[in-house]
This record gives sequence, C-alpha cells and structure tokens, in this order.
Amino acid sequence: MQEHQQPPQSRTMTQDIQARIDSFEQWHYQFDLKGHLTPAVRGEKSVLRHARRKEHFFDPMVKLFGGSLRGKRVLDLGCNAGFWSLNAIEAGADFVQGVDVRQMHIDQARFVFETLEVDPGRYDFSLGNVFDLDPEALGQFDIVLCLGLLYHINRPIELLQNIARLNTDLLLIDTAVDSAPQSFLRIVHEPTDDPRNAVDQELVFWPTCKAVFDMTRLFGYQTVMLVPDFDDYTGLEDFRAGGRRVFFSARQTDLGRLAAKTEVL
Repeated sequence: MQEHQQPPQSRTMTQDIQARIDSFEQWHYQFDLKGHLTPAVRGEKSVLRHARRKEHFFDPMVKLFGGSLRGKRVLDLGCNAGFWSLNAIEAGADFVQGVDVRQMHIDQARFVFETLEVDPGRYDFSLGNVFDLDPEALGQFDIVLCLGLLYHINRPIELLQNIARLNTDLLLIDTAVDSAPQSFLRIVHEPTDDPRNAVDQELVFWPTCKAVFDMTRLFGYQTVMLVPDFDDYTGLEDFRAGGRRVFFSARQTDLGRLAAKTEVL
C-alpha cells in the first residue's frame, strides 16, 4: 500500500509553524498549534499547573456568566502569549484586548491567534505598560484579567486605580501573596532578566490577602477569595502553602452565585 504523503503546501505550513515556535527564546504556556506543541518553560508540571488553574478560577468565572462570555469585552493585562485571552475567546467573548510590556509576548500571542485562525475582529494585542492604560483608546471592559501580574509590580494601588477606570464589572486577580494575616505589602526582589518577571523595577510588592481586599474595596469592588480545593497539588505547591490565591472582585455581578468555595476577609 502506498504511504500517504502530505501535500507540499501542507508540509510547508507545518515547517513554518514549527520554525516560528522554535524562533522564540521561551514559552511560558503550552499551546497546540495545529498539532505543534509549544514547549512550556517548566515542562509537564507547568502544563498541569495551568490546566488546574483554569479549573480553579476560569471555569467558575464562565459559569458565573451563565456558561458563556458572549457579549463580554475582556482585557487581559500582562497577557504573555495570550493563553487566558484564548480561553476567553473559546468561551465566547466578543472581544479580547491583550496588553504586555514585552515584545516577545506580543509576537507570540499574535502568532498563536493567527495560526489558530481566530477572527482578527475579535482580538488585539498591543505592546504597552499597564500603568499607561488609556480608557479613551481602549474603551470599557466587562472583565479584566489580572492573572500572575499583581506581585510583579511595585505600584499596586495605582494599577487598580487604572483598572477601575476601564472596568465596568468583574476583576479577576490571581497573585502570589504574603501569608501574614494583616493588611500590608511586602517588598520582594526579583531579577528583571527573566521574561516572567517585572521589566523596569527589581523591587516589587507582594500583597497579603487582606491587602487585596482593602485595595479592591477602595475602588468600589465587592471581593471574595477562592479557597483552594485541589485533589492533587502537583505543580500547585504555592497554593497549598498559602503563598498564592485567587480573588473575584465585582461591581455589578452577584458573587454569591459563584460556584466555588469562597472566603471574605
């Protein structure tokens, strides 16, 4: 039996996708780009971590809005390669705006969405600083994703103030936290040469859980904290140790309908 061969055009497309994947210094998330997997920086442990994070907070967020993000405009801050932006699109969001300060991440996100043939009218990725968000240029967003960002900056109140100018309803925060019970910000040093870290300042603030509640309330949000309840904490050791938490903050949506274990401080 004659072996089936790919048409020349298909082989060229396949080679081009793999070449583009390989051209990037690092991939934080794993994407399936038409059969080509991007190499997540921490391997299988990282893949499992992000899948469980999705189950922990992203899926409950979609359920909170009736099982779909249809009709929603989503702003993804510190969007990296667009992992959460893509999840929002797949959940039916009308439009997703990603913002990141690193050109590599913007290039990756555009490559991912173009390869997966997402309607270009449903998304945009722009290079920019999260402290320079312009409501007139960007518009208003029903949902703002602040995932893995808050603990990489040293002006959290200013960031939340800027977010509040753009956000009409839900703010989703996933952040490393200091485990102390009081409300304060702990100074942490992190190298700026790691693409996962801060860009312009090596000193950043890690909030306590109480501080997140206090800061979001300052800008008119009602906030609840998700209680981690994983069957398996592989790749999620920081959640088990109390060093990372997820917060739902809302201006309109009733968080009492959230299908997850929550706590209010």
